[in-house]
Order: sequence, then C-alpha cells, then structure tokens
Amino acid sequence: MSISTVSRAMNSRAEVSAETRARVRAAAERLGYQPNHSGRTLRRGITGTVALVMQTNTARTEMGETFYFSLCNGLQQVLATQSLDLMLLPVGPSTDPDQFLVNAVDRHVADAFIISNTRPADRRVEFLAERAVPFVTLGRGGTAEHAWLDLDFEGVAAQSVERLLALGHERIALASDDRDINSTSEFIHGYRRTLAEHDVPVEHTWEIRVPDSPEGGAMLAEHLLEMPVCPTAVVLAQETLALGLYRRLHRAGVRPGRDLAVVGFRKNPVCEYLEPSLTSFEVSLEDYGKRLGEIVLDQLSPSGRGECGRQEVWSMAVAPGDSDSYSPRTTRRLMSGSTTAAR
Repeated sequence: MSISTVSRAMNSRAEVSAETRARVRAAAERLGYQPNHSGRTLRRGITGTVALVMQTNTARTEMGETFYFSLCNGLQQVLATQSLDLMLLPVGPSTDPDQFLVNAVDRHVADAFIISNTRPADRRVEFLAERAVPFVTLGRGGTAEHAWLDLDFEGVAAQSVERLLALGHERIALASDDRDINSTSEFIHGYRRTLAEHDVPVEHTWEIRVPDSPEGGAMLAEHLLEMPVCPTAVVLAQETLALGLYRRLHRAGVRPGRDLAVVGFRKNPVCEYLEPSLTSFEVSLEDYGKRLGEIVLDQLSPSGRGECGRQEVWSMAVAPGDSDSYSPRTTRRLMSGSTTAAR
C-alpha cells in the first residue's frame, strides 16, 4: 500500500475502508509500530497537550500539599474527553517565570497554557495575549482581557471579618503573603472593605506581610506579641501560616482559640492536625479543576480563539473549627496580658 493509504488507515480516515484499516493495524501490531508523536506534532501543528505552569517555591508545593494534584485530577478528567493530555511545567525559584513561559511557547510544547500565581501586572498574560496563544489563568491579573478562574479570596476575607465581628472582635489583624500576587491583593481588599462597611477603623499596623511559610507564621506571632495594643483576632490569607503561628504562640503561653481567635483561608490537609482545629473555608478542588478544564476547552474551540473567554470567581464555604472560639464578649483575657510572664 502507499504511504498515504497507510497514514489514512492509521488515523481512521473515512475514505479508507474498514477492511483496509484492519489490515494496516494488524500489520502495525505485528511489527510493533507506534506513530511518532513528535512527527505528528510537526505535521499537524498541534501537540494534543495542555500545560499547567506552576511555581515550586511556595508553601503549598514545598510542604507536599496536594492543592495542584487535587486540581489536576479534575482538570485531566475534562481534558481526556477531548483526548488531550495534561503536562506540568514546574518553575523553580532560580528561574525567571516570564522567560520560562516565553521559552515554552517558542518550543510549542503545548496547545494551551494555564498559568498560576498571577500578579496584578503580569507580563505572562500580556505575552500570551499578544501571541494569540490559548490560555487560562488561575487567578486574575495582567492588563489584557483574558479567561480566568479564581477562588473567592475577597469573599473569604469578608466572611472571616464578618464572623469575627459577630463574636465581638474589633481589633482584627490580617496576615498575608509578602509577594505581589493577585490573591493577596483581593484578600486585603475584602478585609478593608468589610471593616469599613461596619465603621471599624482600619489600623494599617495590623496588616502584616510575611513570607508564605511556617517560618512566616512564626514571624507573624512575633509581630503580634510585640504590639503595644494587641489584636484579639487574626485572619490568615495563607492558612499554612498557622503552622508557625501556633508553635510560636504556644511557646509564649498563648493559646489560639482561647487567647487569640484565628481564621485561616482554606481547609488544608497540611493543617489538619493543628490543635485547636483551624476554622477555615473549604472547596472541592476536583470540581474546581473540572471547571478549569471546561474553560480551557472553550479557549481551544474554534469559536473561543481570540475571545476573552469566561471569567469566574469560585465560592467557598466556611468549615468551622475551634480556633475562633475566643470572644471578647465572654472573656476579658487578652493576649498581651497573658504573655508577660511567659516572655
């Protein structure tokens, strides 16, 4: 048979009879032949792959947290319906994330990209938009209009503050990541807006920026312990800060949930064994990943190319714990008073 006939048979083209397809595939199996994926990519101009670009130097990835793996579980399920593979592209701390993406696009390693840890001004977004490469971001960011899916950071901050205000707290601190990323900006905005709506003064010295790590949580505790007028509650924009926060507070004789109310961002397996249990917010990451996959498919469809695409905020529900059981209305015990002897 001619090369073209064999090619059509291997690709199940309609103009080749079922008998010919069967003969060609039987011969391929007997000879151990497998199509060359790279060759197909060059010929067709597509890879059949979607790439998720992820930072490795975050608390979530460095501590083995399962955020991305749970997300990918749902994402891959949706991509598989269109015979698309998912590729993870990790970006290390010594790598320029902007140049890393440029190199990946130039090598055409994927048909579409998902980028995370977006920044308010994100060069990656502008680059992908200019190159007309299908992409979706996990989080808002960048000045170009584009498709994105984001957790409700602003809404969680607002719900956290509302919850603490209802318990009688007015001195509410905020701890957030010291990086310039979109999620932090959204969280801070929700915190400030909700306090203002309740006519509670926004004390900027109570907005504490620390590294997103357990060590950052210990730094947060030091800040709180040294304040002349100590907050009675703290909201964590990154729940992993609770690991270092709890440890340092316990050393000072301060107990979360008894002397200081604490609310974390997301219910995280890494924080599961904290005592007292951390009040936080939960979300199905598998469903979140599935929705991300649907938005990616929209961007890859002929009608979606060149369009802004969907922009959605994914809501989260409170998962009550014991870390915010302390209320100034029911007890006069203040953290600053309880730590003098311990320190």
